[in-house]
Amino acid sequence: MKKLLLIGAVIALILSGCSTKVTRIETNEAIDLSGNWNDTDSRLTSEEMIKDMLSRNWLTNFYAKSRKQPVLTAGEIKNLSYEHINTQTFINDIQRSVINSGDASFIAARSDRADGREERVEQDQYAREDTRKRERQEIGADFILSGEINAIIDYEGKTAVKYYQVDLRLTDIETQVIAWQGSKKIRKLVENKKVRP
Repeated sequence: MKKLLLIGAVIALILSGCSTKVTRIETNEAIDLSGNWNDTDSRLTSEEMIKDMLSRNWLTNFYAKSRKQPVLTAGEIKNLSYEHINTQTFINDIQRSVINSGDASFIAARSDRADGREERVEQDQYAREDTRKRERQEIGADFILSGEINAIIDYEGKTAVKYYQVDLRLTDIETQVIAWQGSKKIRKLVENKKVRP
């Protein structure tokens, strides 16, 4: 019996040492654990890109020429780095800020447009006539936002310098002229015994 109690106590001690502690933190607090691309890099980059994009001449030129708000769509932002980077959160930050600025609007992404089209087909069959949405009423985008994220790592022993460059551009869909191009660069010095590319 004493042996069984001793084993139970040892197991309880081991399990208590494996417990997880979680602390809630502010979403804008910068915490860099690994030195890799993280939420702070994404937020800072999107904020700088949005500010630059909305302050450039392409916007006033478009207003002067067309007398309407430009309509954008999100194309692909390619991750060409050696790290896994979720570019969708980055795109969502840019879309939300541009829409909320009131200076431009975004049409839905391709996958969302497909959902809307499927919904209209179903409404044609099942919805009351006075509530059905009509075909061929979508608004075409004037510009497509696209770009890439690149990274370079230089390391020696336990120290590395990580360099990220995010390049975005707005391309006129009709003429294929690049109306705006922005770039954000981030460099990090990482000192860690486990540094590797």
